[in-house]
Amino acid sequence: MTPAGKRGRRSIGSGKRGKTRHVLVTGYPGFLGKRLVAHILKSEPETNLYLLVQEKFHEDANRYVSSFRGAKKRVRLFVGDIAKMHLGLSAEEVKHLARTVTDIYHLAAISYLGVADDYMWKVNVGGTRNVIDLAGECRRLGRLNHMSSCFVSGNQHGVVLEDELELGQSFRNNYERTKFEAEKAVRAAMEQLPVTIYRPSIVVGDSRTGEIGRMEGPYYLGLLLASSPATVPHPLPGDGTAPVHMVPVDYATEAVYVLSTDPAARGRCFHIVDPNPLAVRHVYNLLADRVGKGRSRVRVPAGLVKGVLRLPVVERYTRAYRQAVDYLTTMVFYSHSNTDELLGGRLHCPPFTTYVDRLIEYVQATYRARRDAQERDPLDG
Repeated sequence: MTPAGKRGRRSIGSGKRGKTRHVLVTGYPGFLGKRLVAHILKSEPETNLYLLVQEKFHEDANRYVSSFRGAKKRVRLFVGDIAKMHLGLSAEEVKHLARTVTDIYHLAAISYLGVADDYMWKVNVGGTRNVIDLAGECRRLGRLNHMSSCFVSGNQHGVVLEDELELGQSFRNNYERTKFEAEKAVRAAMEQLPVTIYRPSIVVGDSRTGEIGRMEGPYYLGLLLASSPATVPHPLPGDGTAPVHMVPVDYATEAVYVLSTDPAARGRCFHIVDPNPLAVRHVYNLLADRVGKGRSRVRVPAGLVKGVLRLPVVERYTRAYRQAVDYLTTMVFYSHSNTDELLGGRLHCPPFTTYVDRLIEYVQATYRARRDAQERDPLDG
């Protein structure tokens, strides 16, 4: 596959798309990826979707697609691997995609910090380069949508603009570094390809149903309050003044969808964030009040918290909590002027206070179900 950067110069949006979109999506069965697939299927009855899935997710993907009426006629599953050359696809499959694809949504990435660094690099950076290569071959391509992260800013403090990337920042983990390198590769391809970049903050549950994907990341500390049986207040790392950057999955899905179909979004980057993030202490107290736990008056230096959590005895049980501490103690704000310009008046991120109860209810119901399953007598049938 010829790298996009080695092809002749191509004007953005020059691909002949026709009326029907043919959309390739990577990142199934990720929380946001599944939501985006559902949104496209419901919003565009004529659109054809190609889902790149690993072999181990093929059966699950088949069931998911079958849950949408008439979807099996419009959805084709390609078993492959984002980290492999040509995405692990056959020559004929690559030719088919190059001939038909009009839009690509590249959502595949590894965020879990427990994986080996070289594997995360292979997926997040190498996988993105593989997608760029394929995009360069797609003759009808109208848009390459790349899912980055606002945390490419690393340890940067202050205000981060959407058009900024290389700020001299250092990185607190390999996820941040690999997403930074992946975005660099995408930006380098912008002269040849019609690219749009999205930088969501931490994607949390659905603001309408409360459904969440996994209990990890910067909001883990707050959700811990909702599921913990302890009545003693949990200590708060740091002074609690840093903002909590999180966005509900339904808003993130719709924002990406609307921007991806707007010609004015080509060649630009967008922060998909809550424009008015609450401070850590505010979120902590809000959750504590909702679940009837006492508010913590204890402030523990973030460095001390992370040091304790790295002890061999507790590290394996507290990885998600330790990951959260870094993000709960960084004073950084993400400008959203590009997003406001194109989405303002059409779509707004709901405030955390309007959906926090649904998140709590979902977490508590999930934990009750798990507890009941563990306590159930297997002889009861």
